Amino acid sequence: MTDLFAPLADWLHTVFVQQFDGWIILGFVAQAFFMMRFVVQWVASERAKRSVMPIAFWFFSLGGGTLLLIYAIQRQDPVFILGQGLGLVIYMRNLWLIANERKALRVNGD
Repeated sequence: MTDLFAPLADWLHTVFVQQFDGWIILGFVAQAFFMMRFVVQWVASERAKRSVMPIAFWFFSLGGGTLLLIYAIQRQDPVFILGQGLGLVIYMRNLWLIANERKALRVNGD
């Protein structure tokens, strides 16, 4: 029976133990940071009793996406690099639109 699980045990050891270094820690921190955007959005929506997208969602997206891009570059993963790079453009654009909207509200509100 142990022979059946030996390849799995070897794979798990390679993935989670042999490769463990500072980059893996950064990857996990980045993924946790990126995941927080969903937690923030969920909590905000529950409080409002409707679907809302708080600005913190975009900041967590930007921070987590940046860290994940750094991780992907270090790992030389072109799929991950392209995906996170495009995501960063979208997150920055949304933050830019929010800033412009708030600026316009301040100007028109005076």
